[in-house]
Amino acid sequence: MSAAVATVKMPRPKTPTAFAKIAKYLKMKGKLVSMSEELRRALYATNSASFDLEILVPDLVGVTEILTEDHRKELCRHLPARAEGYVWTLVFSTSQHGFSLNSMYRKMQRLESPILLVIQDTDNNVFGALTSCALKVSDHFYGTGESLLFRFQPQFQVYNWTGDNMYFIKGNNESLAIGAGDGRFGLWLDGDLYQGRSQSCSTYGNDPLSINEDFVVKTLECWAFI
Repeated sequence: MSAAVATVKMPRPKTPTAFAKIAKYLKMKGKLVSMSEELRRALYATNSASFDLEILVPDLVGVTEILTEDHRKELCRHLPARAEGYVWTLVFSTSQHGFSLNSMYRKMQRLESPILLVIQDTDNNVFGALTSCALKVSDHFYGTGESLLFRFQPQFQVYNWTGDNMYFIKGNNESLAIGAGDGRFGLWLDGDLYQGRSQSCSTYGNDPLSINEDFVVKTLECWAFI
């Protein structure tokens, strides 16, 4: 008589189910995403700080009596794309060429460049305009929305085009106006480049650029990007 041989089945080691595999993968991926996000934020913060530090102060062709390095650094942040990367070339200054609006026009006759017009008044306020093109005599307003106004006192402030009108620039032999609306001018200069006025205007939505609405010019400079 043969005895039956009893077989005992040992339990197999459990293998991860498909669901468990997916859960484990997602958990690991979540950690990686989190780490990547932290790294991205750290790099972004570093790059943002580096960007502020790496603003290049433009070279000047000509001598300025107004612009400091800090002035130029602030203005560089607001230049139109077609003015970036160029040296700043002095094309007119009252110290070299006299207090004459017509002389200023003549110095710009052949220029095809935005113009940085900077004024220091007799109270030592510094302000001005960036025009989209050279200044000239015209019966009508001209220029584009690249034009802007700026001031450095009491703190640096830029006034860009509001879109309310297109009264960018208008000049004749007696005066030059940049920005207008309702009989008010963002920046106005007489034919002798001696007396000026700055008022709030709808073209730029600006505050008066000088502490006093009416001012006297001490020095005026025009810089081209060529």
